[in-house]
Amino acid sequence: MLKRLRNSEVCADCSVSDPRWASVNRGVLVCDECCSVHRSLGRHSSQVRHLTHTPWPPTQLQMVQTLYNNGANSIWEHTLLDPASVMSGKRKANPQDKVHPNKADFIRAKYQMLAFVHRMPCRDDDSCTAKDLSKQLHSSVRTGNLETCLRLLSLGAQANFFHPEKGNTPLHVAAKAGQVSQAELLTVYGADPGAPDTSGYTPIDYARQAGHHDLADRLVEIQYELTDRLAFYLCGRKPDHKNGEHFVIPQLADSSVDLSELAKAAKKKLQSLSNHLFEELAMDVYDEVDRRETDAVWLATQNHSTLVTETTVVPFLPVNPEYSSTRNQGRQKLARFNAHEFATLVIDILSDAKRRQLGNSVTSPRVDNVELILKSVGSCPVDDRQDNDQPDYDSVASDEDGDLDPASGKTDRAKSLDSDLSDSPVSVQEFQEVKNALAASEAKIQQLLKVNSNLSDELRHMQKKTTKQTSIPDGDYDNTVNDAELEDSGAARRGRLRSSGWLGETGSMADLDDPEAESDGSLPSTEDVIRKTEQITKNIQELLRAAQENKHDSFVPCSERIHVAVSEMAALFPKKPRSDTVRGALRLLTSSAQRLQSECRKAAPLPESGPGQTLGPDMQLVTQQVIQCAYDIAKAAKQLVTITTKENNN
Repeated sequence: MLKRLRNSEVCADCSVSDPRWASVNRGVLVCDECCSVHRSLGRHSSQVRHLTHTPWPPTQLQMVQTLYNNGANSIWEHTLLDPASVMSGKRKANPQDKVHPNKADFIRAKYQMLAFVHRMPCRDDDSCTAKDLSKQLHSSVRTGNLETCLRLLSLGAQANFFHPEKGNTPLHVAAKAGQVSQAELLTVYGADPGAPDTSGYTPIDYARQAGHHDLADRLVEIQYELTDRLAFYLCGRKPDHKNGEHFVIPQLADSSVDLSELAKAAKKKLQSLSNHLFEELAMDVYDEVDRRETDAVWLATQNHSTLVTETTVVPFLPVNPEYSSTRNQGRQKLARFNAHEFATLVIDILSDAKRRQLGNSVTSPRVDNVELILKSVGSCPVDDRQDNDQPDYDSVASDEDGDLDPASGKTDRAKSLDSDLSDSPVSVQEFQEVKNALAASEAKIQQLLKVNSNLSDELRHMQKKTTKQTSIPDGDYDNTVNDAELEDSGAARRGRLRSSGWLGETGSMADLDDPEAESDGSLPSTEDVIRKTEQITKNIQELLRAAQENKHDSFVPCSERIHVAVSEMAALFPKKPRSDTVRGALRLLTSSAQRLQSECRKAAPLPESGPGQTLGPDMQLVTQQVIQCAYDIAKAAKQLVTITTKENNN
């Protein structure tokens, strides 16, 4: 079944020979290094499968073979084939390029931004709207020209388009014509095998009526793909759809244990979800199953003696920009479920999917926050730390307050600010994503600088008076101070910060949480906060460059500079701010800076080890922890910029 392609294939992104992975929705083959970047994009951009170590539906593998052999890659690299692109300096990656940033930047431009896809010039008489493209797709799927349909889909044609004159969808047409590969391609892009035409017939019905019984059976499998995949993940068995068995509900070995009250409440919440929200949750769990299974294949197929840190596992589901920040955070928290907890969640979803399919719905209030389910669902309750200590991985979260949690009365953003710092490491593969987040933060900073450029000199003068004891001269932003200067100035500033209560001393931190403590509502000027944030960002970028280049001896001085910049920023704020969000952001900022120093000290070179001496630390793990701390510092700084801008503008 797992027939390999001929031995002359090359990676679609860097031209390395003998690629071992396929991107199903792009119709291309990729090598291990490029696959690591594809996986970091998320399934919404690229759905990767190993050619030999992943079980494939034969017709889906045949679809990918056909697309690859017919030059599907030229769809994604259309403009690069133009000789003018060589003159402009545009080129694709080559085997000698580094994964980061060369290959990663090219792959993101190619598949995320579709930078090289042919764009038809649209005039008033052109048929280039999504509706017109979808009508062309509707006509094309009756033929075997698979790459034409992929090109139309890449331009915006809708796989589930309902033709108003024909009264059916492209999948109806492909099923009637017996075009198996076209049906596979359409369903990969979201076509529904159960969608009815104007007479109530589905694509499955069309295939059976036309005598294409194998295609009809395959469409039934696709219709149950989500629940089949979840069941196979747990017990290695799929339902026998031909004999009317559509669900397999595995049982845990300890299923006889009585459910706790929390577990019963969680199951009730799951059942009370509207069909739409239940489908979203099920799709998110499906993506997490895919991530875990692909990770297992990835680790099993790598040469661990030469495996580089740039191409490591994906630690949690990548952000999907089409989803809300709340949903993205909930998706990423799925990675924190251990095997038993995750299996319990999967079984609960399978059971409720069967109940809903059979029409045994219950009448209950609508639950508007799927993340609440993720926190407590399953017969084995999740540790409380997973409820409250989750890192906010969402690099595209909006600056708005977010959805209100009816249980706590707080917004999701306020809850994330109130949480303690998590110890979860971030993969070294996330270097580029952290850098992108920092770049976005810098762009925001520049925008805010422009917005606040009209602040009066009088206001600035008043602000300087307010923070006179904690400010430093405007010129003290040199990023290249020597170690002696850094030690002296750092000690002085840390002493000043201890007096203001922001370095995390036991007594000072207790004051922060004392409800009877006198609080100060004054905030620094936005311009001052932005200036300090720029300094923090600049130092973090220096640290990330050192991490990428494995210059571990630079970690300690970089962390010292970051700590100084963080201390100066924290000193701008009052000792006891009235706002919970300000206190939470400052706590995250300062505790992350302290933790960063501790982690960087682990990277300091040890004396030469002799017999019986302890070996040095795991530098890959240290680097992961350093990146996590830097990410949290950048996130907290951005939050403080947002808060002060909002307050000062009001």
